[in-house]
Amino acid sequence: MDKDFTFEEIFKQNENRIHYHIHKLQIRDPHNEFYVEGLYAMWLAYKRYQPDKGPLATYFNFMIRNRMIDLIRNKTKEQRDMDAYQQMESIEKQDGNHSSTSSVPLITPEDIEIVDEAIWNEIKEQLSPNQWKWVDYYIIQGLSQREIAEIEGVSIEAVKSWAREAKKKLRASNILDHGN
Repeated sequence: MDKDFTFEEIFKQNENRIHYHIHKLQIRDPHNEFYVEGLYAMWLAYKRYQPDKGPLATYFNFMIRNRMIDLIRNKTKEQRDMDAYQQMESIEKQDGNHSSTSSVPLITPEDIEIVDEAIWNEIKEQLSPNQWKWVDYYIIQGLSQREIAEIEGVSIEAVKSWAREAKKKLRASNILDHGN
C-alpha cells in the first residue's frame, strides 16, 4: 500500500463499506456500536495491510464483516446470559420463602426465637441430616435455596427435595403443637 495516503483519506473513500455491512447483516445500530466497530476494523486493516496478500478493499470487507459478526455473537451471548440470570432471579424470588410481590423473606431469622433448645433438638431428631441442613440454613439462618446449594455443593433441586421431605415430616409430627 502506498503510505502516502493517511487513514483519514482512506476512511473517507471507504466509509460506505461500514454502512454496507451493517445493512447486509440486517443490524439495527441506534447507538452506533456497530459503526464504531466497523471503523475500528477498518483502522486495524489499514495498519495490518500487506499488499502482497491481496487488494486492500477485500481486506477491509473481510475485517469489517468479521468484526461485526463477532460483535453480534458477543451481544447475543450477553443477552442469553442476562436472560438466564433474570430467570434464575425470578425462580429464586418464588422459591417458597418469598412473597410474589417482594423479595423480602416472609420469615426472617430475627422473627425466630429459639426459646426452647429441646424443641429444636426434637425437630433435628425427626429429620435426616440434609433435611436438618435445610431447616438450619433456610429457616434459622434465612439463606436462599441457591445459597444452600452452593454451600453444600449440590443442585437447587436437591435442596428443594430436602425442603419437601422436611416439611412433610414436620407436618406429620406433633412437635409443632407443643406450644399450644
